[in-house]
Amino acid sequence: MAKWQLSRWLLLAVVTAAVTIPLTAIGVPSAALFAALGVGIVLALASVAPARVPRRAGLLAQGVLGVYIGTMVHADAIGAIGAHWPIVLGVVLATLLISVAAGTLMGLHRDVSPLTGALALVAGGASGLVAIARELGGDDRVVAVVQYLRVGLVTATMPIVVTLVFRPDRSHPTVPAPESVSAPWYLSLVLVAVIAVGGAALGKMVRLPGAGLLGPLAVTVALELTGLSFGLSVPVVLVQIGYVLIGWQAGVAFTKDSMRAVGRALPLALSLIVALSVATAGLGVVLARVAGLTPLEGYLATSPGGIYAVLATAVETGSDVTFIIAAQVLRVLVMLFLAPLLARGMVAVTNRFGRRRQSLAITEASREPIAVAD
Repeated sequence: MAKWQLSRWLLLAVVTAAVTIPLTAIGVPSAALFAALGVGIVLALASVAPARVPRRAGLLAQGVLGVYIGTMVHADAIGAIGAHWPIVLGVVLATLLISVAAGTLMGLHRDVSPLTGALALVAGGASGLVAIARELGGDDRVVAVVQYLRVGLVTATMPIVVTLVFRPDRSHPTVPAPESVSAPWYLSLVLVAVIAVGGAALGKMVRLPGAGLLGPLAVTVALELTGLSFGLSVPVVLVQIGYVLIGWQAGVAFTKDSMRAVGRALPLALSLIVALSVATAGLGVVLARVAGLTPLEGYLATSPGGIYAVLATAVETGSDVTFIIAAQVLRVLVMLFLAPLLARGMVAVTNRFGRRRQSLAITEASREPIAVAD
């Protein structure tokens, strides 16, 4: 039995690596997570996948991802927002409310709970939300599929929208600023381990939802903004391992029944993602007028996903890269920190007034929440 389980893990790892390489080569966002999710689903439906990802491995992945996202925050980028922070924050909060409203509509589908719908359509922090969806009480399988449908759709359509709608002048690209010196990999490994463990413990102590992710994220952001991060840079291999574990966690939990349920919900999800993209584009127009940006810069600053595609497009078109990335990072942070709080509130409201009682054990696969569940 042990040898059979080992062969399943080996098969899962080898096929995931084989799929990740070409996806990375063609520029798929978070390719390792997307590959792990897809391979996990296929092998689970073929009954040759491991039963589940160990809880400690899920916790490790959350900690690494929390630190990695936190390193995206830099004091100079946040400072670039300057006097325009009220409108930027207002647009971000409006995006969150629109996301939750869209998620509530998705929750009307018979195969999707209101909480799962809300988490699936939050416009930011896809990998982080997938990582903590189960412990918040959502179905991480639905959240994973819909979140990456959003990221994929936004990323794929961005070049088309930019070319046809904005017709930018690409003859004067932005010159990227020189990168700061990073700490040696061995020092970064130690810092990641300390922040991941200490941040998760601190998060649990203050009853932070999704403490395994948000605790390390909060600590890393604090270190970055105070200049005490010592050049922390999460090794690429460690990030990829974290992505793979998160993808596997959702992928291997799929069954034929759950796959059919997700398939039935996808047309509605796709329609809501398109509506969300149109709504955030409208917010981009407002931001551009108030903050004195070009329409293209407003669109890029409020794009509901594809942050790396946003960065590449901003550089190529000579846009205000610093402002755009600052607004995008703020969007991701707000979504990740406020979405769990809204999720808890939604659980309470649904349990009290809803016809379908929301539970921390929605599906067979999620009856054992990962270790950091509150």
